Amino acid sequence: MEKNNLKGWLYLLPAFLFLGAFMIYPLIDVFVYSFEEGYNSASQTFSGVGTYNYSYVLHDPYFLQALKNTFILVIITVPLSTGIALLISVGLSSIKPLRDLFQTVYFLPYVTNTLAVGLVFMILFKKTPYSDGLVNLLINCFGQASVDFIDGPYWAKMFVLCFYTIWVVMPFKILILTSALASVNQVYYNAARVDGTSRFRIFRRITLPMISPMIFYLVITGFIGAFKAYSDAVALFGTNLNAAEMNTIVGYVYDMLYGDSGGYPSYASAAAIILFAIVLTITCINLLVSRKHVHY
Repeated sequence: MEKNNLKGWLYLLPAFLFLGAFMIYPLIDVFVYSFEEGYNSASQTFSGVGTYNYSYVLHDPYFLQALKNTFILVIITVPLSTGIALLISVGLSSIKPLRDLFQTVYFLPYVTNTLAVGLVFMILFKKTPYSDGLVNLLINCFGQASVDFIDGPYWAKMFVLCFYTIWVVMPFKILILTSALASVNQVYYNAARVDGTSRFRIFRRITLPMISPMIFYLVITGFIGAFKAYSDAVALFGTNLNAAEMNTIVGYVYDMLYGDSGGYPSYASAAAIILFAIVLTITCINLLVSRKHVHY
């Protein structure tokens, strides 16, 4: 038994080394940087140790705007994308002919480059000297005025960002949920049909509990992915997200490190730790909720 345990630990050693070198050590390093005040990356020196970096970040209007944008993005996109993906997956599961073709079509946006999809969305929504965009053409058909979705009001830009995010993440969720639905034992459905149970009750009492682990997995990963959003906003609004009022927390961290006003690793580290604490808190809440609603 001891030899088997030793073998097991030896097999796990490369994974432990990898996690330690590329995840645990950087996290500890960022945590230390976040408390070093006046850190100079060139000379590797700092003026003191304290919580000033956190105070600065939490009072920075750019960070507060990024925090607001990120939370709106999370609250809107995660439930909507999961719900829509579930409906599409149920529809695909009920279609026998051409089901594989439809699955492939729905999965195509996931394997397409993010910036390429962003350019397509700009063509759809951006106003130019020659055209107001395809979406505005549809709006004009209903007698409504054109809306500048890329450079216009805040609500319009947030709508495009949420729409874009849902479009990008939904194919993966459809793939996972379609596989989960295919793995449900048909015996349960047959027994329910014999008892004359309605389709909605079958879906609520059998389908949802049986695929609840996959739904929970998608919700958790959806929250984490939405909190880390950055490339989606860049693809739509360019690199100067602060001017567009569409920055995210990850974008704020990047700007503090490498942006035009960058060179402040201490502020970036403090913002990264705040993001880590938010994601950890949301994940723990989801884990507590899952104990009552997820059936393994």
